[in-house]
Amino acid sequence: MSELGVDVILSPIMQYSPVHRFHIPVMGLAFTIDTPIKVARYGISSVISIVEDKLVEMMRQHYYPTANKEYFPISTKEPDYRAKRITDYLNLVHSIVQTQVEKLKASAFETGSEIVKYFELLPENNTVKQLYRQMVKLNDPFEKLKLEEILRSQIRAGSIDVNIMTKVDRDNFINGELITDGSDAVSALRGYANSKLTNSSVVFSAGLNPRLYNYLSTCSEFNLNECGDFNKKIIVKVSDYRSALIQGKYLAKKGLWVSEFRIESGLNCGGHAFATDGILLGPILEEFKTNKQELIDSLFEIYQSSIFRLKQIQVKDPAPLAISVQGGIGTAEEDQYLHEYYKVDSTGWGTPFLLVPEATTVDQKTLDLLSRAGEADLELSRNSPLGIRFHYLKGTSSHKEKLERIRQNKAGSPCTEKHLAFNTEFTKEPICTASKKYQQLKLEQLQSLKLPTEEYNRQKTEVLDKECLCIGLSNSAAINYKQTLVKKLDAVTICPGPNIVNFSRQVSLQKMIDHIYGRDNILTSPHRPHMFIAELYLYIDFLKEKLTRDLESGLFQKNKNAHAVYYQHLLEGISYYQTLPRFSHTEQESFRKALELAVIELDCLNIQFEFQ
Repeated sequence: MSELGVDVILSPIMQYSPVHRFHIPVMGLAFTIDTPIKVARYGISSVISIVEDKLVEMMRQHYYPTANKEYFPISTKEPDYRAKRITDYLNLVHSIVQTQVEKLKASAFETGSEIVKYFELLPENNTVKQLYRQMVKLNDPFEKLKLEEILRSQIRAGSIDVNIMTKVDRDNFINGELITDGSDAVSALRGYANSKLTNSSVVFSAGLNPRLYNYLSTCSEFNLNECGDFNKKIIVKVSDYRSALIQGKYLAKKGLWVSEFRIESGLNCGGHAFATDGILLGPILEEFKTNKQELIDSLFEIYQSSIFRLKQIQVKDPAPLAISVQGGIGTAEEDQYLHEYYKVDSTGWGTPFLLVPEATTVDQKTLDLLSRAGEADLELSRNSPLGIRFHYLKGTSSHKEKLERIRQNKAGSPCTEKHLAFNTEFTKEPICTASKKYQQLKLEQLQSLKLPTEEYNRQKTEVLDKECLCIGLSNSAAINYKQTLVKKLDAVTICPGPNIVNFSRQVSLQKMIDHIYGRDNILTSPHRPHMFIAELYLYIDFLKEKLTRDLESGLFQKNKNAHAVYYQHLLEGISYYQTLPRFSHTEQESFRKALELAVIELDCLNIQFEFQ
């Protein structure tokens, strides 16, 4: 043993703990489609969307030559082509990352090398990082070499995770016959399950899908392995504790263990926004913190009996269950508070990474728009064909293209991918509400109804707002890699969270991670509110909008009780925040004043609408 005790400094538990305390969530379709290839070798976990198989196939075509391998197309005429494309792409990503890690491990400990970058990116309180700092200071060549070899052995890639949006589960047919287990989400899950990925997770977002979860129970890849762990894990994205309990129990009854609940702010996030009934992120985190053991115990009781009954597997103790959170995090202080006070296992940093080309895939024109984005450039739109509110950046090529089509009386998009084709209002076969066909039929219907001008214009706007997301959220990769996703369709849509206005310049991966860990500060907005305050005001604005729309449409009295519940939840959230401990004095004072102003706003609404 050396004088530093390096032979015993590393424990098996530490070897399997996460390398970083944050992750990069899924963003759009293209924006994190190859993020693991960019960052996994540095121990950073990230999430790939596997919804759009044409995008996946395009990425196969791009990356096979870069890996010095021959690309063989997987045709849409092949049986189960969607699952096969996904499996092969994930295997390719896995292979590329493995090669990268081996090269990184073999590189020299010298300025600018990959191995030095790996350790420099680690948080300061990481045990391996501290060992690295000791190695750098050593003068004894023998001791230094010994520590270098130990450090090399501790290098691990971040996990390569995938996201399946459970609502995107269109049925597929061959010659008019429904393909068994061939729906979009189910075939995507099969593609992931058949891949070689290990130490990996599938993230389910957008709620419970019985068909998908039933199929999941038939996949042996999610069973416990001989080490009592999972090669492939299940993460469920939730907006509150109740959702975690319902989905966790549903899966436990099928012999499936949820390894992580990923809490996302209902409104202070990017992409689709699943607003709660006014229940704020702080109280939600508090409920998870308080009831975590109860959650584990209640799920394990069901899981233990179910897995024995269904699969004859006897499990004595529950596997680990992690809690993570994402949505609007912007400072190292916020990140640290979430870890220390709420005891979360990981924090998701999404929107700020859109300005890090080393981590995400965003075309230069869209990067420039993101860099300049102010509050007026962002909206919580109704643009998604799914009918779910959608964070949206104005001024993109997709936005301009949509406006030009409307101007030419050619509203709607060509619908080539059909992943969001669910509407049967006018047709037997489902079509997408962003498509030319639907919008033409809907506008004709509205004209025939002879609605009052104001109501007609409101409904017309909602129809015309709908935008193609399958292509718009994929095209950044096609542009960056000089590929073609769909001929003559190259417009880009992007869906950053409101937090983007606080980050106004492109930065390196090193600089972004230094910001996350408090070693640097890249915020460009000096008056950025705390993430909890930002979310609170988003919810107040959301309530105001709902009230206005209900008054205009004559639905106020019908929905008054729901509005009152929403209002009460906001007051309870404010009351909770007023008792939060351990803010810095400066932050605490601005936090307190923002809460007081929020109470005044709500009081004014109460006077006007008489919630109480």
